[in-house]
Amino acid sequence: MDQLLADTARRASAYLTGIQTRRANPNAEAVSALSVFRELMPSGPAEPEAVLQMLDEVGSPATTAMAGPRFFGFVIGGALPASLAANWLATAWDQNPGLHLASPVACELEDVSLGWLLDLLGLPLDCAGSFVTGATMANFTALAAARNAVLRRVNWNVEADGLFGAPAITVVTGQEAHPSVFKALGMLGLGRERVIRVPVDAEGRMRAACFPVIQGPAIVCLQAGNVNSGAFDPAAEIIPLARKAGAWVHVDGAFGLWAAASPQLAHLVRAFAAADSWATDAHKWLNVPYDSGLAFVRDESALRAAMSISAAYLPQGDNREPSNYTPELSRRARGVDIWAALKSLGRSGVAAMVERNCAAARLFADGLVAAGFHILNEVVLNQVVVSFGADEANEAVVRGVLADGTCWCGRTVWQGRTAMRISVSSWRTTTEDVHLSLVAIIRVAREVLRAA
Repeated sequence: MDQLLADTARRASAYLTGIQTRRANPNAEAVSALSVFRELMPSGPAEPEAVLQMLDEVGSPATTAMAGPRFFGFVIGGALPASLAANWLATAWDQNPGLHLASPVACELEDVSLGWLLDLLGLPLDCAGSFVTGATMANFTALAAARNAVLRRVNWNVEADGLFGAPAITVVTGQEAHPSVFKALGMLGLGRERVIRVPVDAEGRMRAACFPVIQGPAIVCLQAGNVNSGAFDPAAEIIPLARKAGAWVHVDGAFGLWAAASPQLAHLVRAFAAADSWATDAHKWLNVPYDSGLAFVRDESALRAAMSISAAYLPQGDNREPSNYTPELSRRARGVDIWAALKSLGRSGVAAMVERNCAAARLFADGLVAAGFHILNEVVLNQVVVSFGADEANEAVVRGVLADGTCWCGRTVWQGRTAMRISVSSWRTTTEDVHLSLVAIIRVAREVLRAA
């Protein structure tokens, strides 16, 4: 075992060293080589060393460099050193943090991390919290609490009696709400299509003047950080309207909620602290390994009612029992990674990382404008949406940039227009990485436009 783990560390270290300079996406040869994995189920055992060797020698070249400094797709940050190391150790511990008695250390670190996160993100310090897989499950968990609370107010116990015959719940979102919100609503039986979608402005922000008159059980979903523009719904205007109607206000802040950690950017998200629940992702802007979603709920009783579990074989004590706050009973010890990231960075380190990424986004925008291209959004955070002309040209530039391999930028559709989206959220990204990427993007774009 010692030799195997030492070999694993050596291979992982070599991978992370090489990721600084390698292609941002695998070449065709590396992807084609993956066919060796498609074999019949082995009839007998293999040596662990051989298994690891195959994974590294065939698998590593076929990875997308999400952990690298020039991956600008899907708002994914690479894992911080302390968080990656903690993840390895926690995997060796092999703890299930469902119950405090079963894993005191995993549960304690989760509890400590929860308090630090609430403080860092400017949320009420007495909120309950859930450590889940990602933003989709964070939205699901918080919205399950919302469903419980708004139906409880009209004397309906949804956990006991389900939705058959229950009073209807009105759900309001912005037209630009993230698809994960609608997926969560569908899984909760609230419907993906029964939603009132409020018109948005040119930045994707909900128009407060168009907010509907609502009554009865209702949930309003706001967005802190549009997935394309990075813009924030006008929480200061909409939350009072929702409160007047007795609605529960949920915030999808998968990456935008982290603006609260920065003194320069906290004003963007400050009004969202008046909501009832929030969803975010630590693997996005805290740069911890996958998977690491977070849900925060002001009304602890609503979250516990929606998520609690009880059985004679599950001993529960006076400590916070994580299984009463999450959909899963068995899960990995995510709080260890988060604690390590927060401990290693501190408040100032998180702020510096967020601000550095936002400065890099502005650098991207300035460079692309100087080259004659059109930025489609106001760059308020870490998101840049750029157009190189007609939809066909944008499609071709995105394909060309991926083929070039210097950086990874994704295709998007923003308010009916195809465009390229650049998301900066890695601790590894430097000014030099931005300049290298700009040179590649501009070169490819000019080649595409000349050939058109």
